[in-house]
Amino acid sequence: MRRAAYIPAFAVLGALTAFGPSRAQPAEPEPPAQAQAPVVVGGTGANLNITPKRIVLDRGRRSGTVFIYNQGDGAATFDISLVDRVMRPDGQIAPAAEAAEKPEFRPYAEKMRSAGALLLVSPRRVSLAPRQGQTIRVRLLNSPQPLEAGEYRSHLTVTTIPPRTVGPTAEAVAATPANQLRLTVNAMFGVSIPVIVRVGDVDVRAAIENVRLEEVEAPAATGAPSRRMPVASFDLVRLGTSSLFGNIEIRLAGQRRGDPIGVARGVGVYPEIERRLVRIPLSRIRGVEDKIEITFTDDDSAPGKVLAKAAP
Repeated sequence: MRRAAYIPAFAVLGALTAFGPSRAQPAEPEPPAQAQAPVVVGGTGANLNITPKRIVLDRGRRSGTVFIYNQGDGAATFDISLVDRVMRPDGQIAPAAEAAEKPEFRPYAEKMRSAGALLLVSPRRVSLAPRQGQTIRVRLLNSPQPLEAGEYRSHLTVTTIPPRTVGPTAEAVAATPANQLRLTVNAMFGVSIPVIVRVGDVDVRAAIENVRLEEVEAPAATGAPSRRMPVASFDLVRLGTSSLFGNIEIRLAGQRRGDPIGVARGVGVYPEIERRLVRIPLSRIRGVEDKIEITFTDDDSAPGKVLAKAAP
């Protein structure tokens, strides 16, 4: 007997895990509306391009749009759904249902407020020919009951559905011996962006704590020796009731011009956690005794505003 299994693989945007060379970071800063940088996720013969990377709705903005584009060479079908996802203290994002089943992550799942019942998404499934796009509309519904002030969130998840031609043919199944079991594994690629609903006033405040410089073994090309890489590690702390979303730059103490020695774009801290660990590799540093300056700049409610600084 032969069966096909599908393994989901998602890129979750809007809450970057900041570790790895800065040129390889998967998320870029969130530009003003209508000028968003797209994100591309490949899979099953299609390349999914999506913009923007996040949506924030409130009493002043009750609807938003997401544009998806199939820039692959083959036709593709996409499912669009709302999935609750939880942030862990290490910055990783996990489905709320999975987090609730693990004792160490259950407290975060319990603190997360779902926006699923507050949102209307249309359409929920689209089929796109190569080089064809589709606008997905997200609308904030009127709640029958007054909502408690704070943030509610769900993730708009776009998943590539494998075509019907993926998997074994009838002839291949018939040729499989009766006493054998064979599995065909196909990946279901997708991308997930946060949709945040804010009720009441925005309270965005941050701090940077527990800064330390480390050296880690950096991966190298096949056959090449590994090398030591300097890394800045610290806690990004959420002091206000609202989530954080912004960009981090690290410079040598006194450096005012030129490129920073470490960058992370689109770093988020959601309300279910108070702090998250951030680790950023540094491109130029003489040793762990060097002094650095870290700046966290808002890219959400007040773009460009410095929310936190540290100069350990």
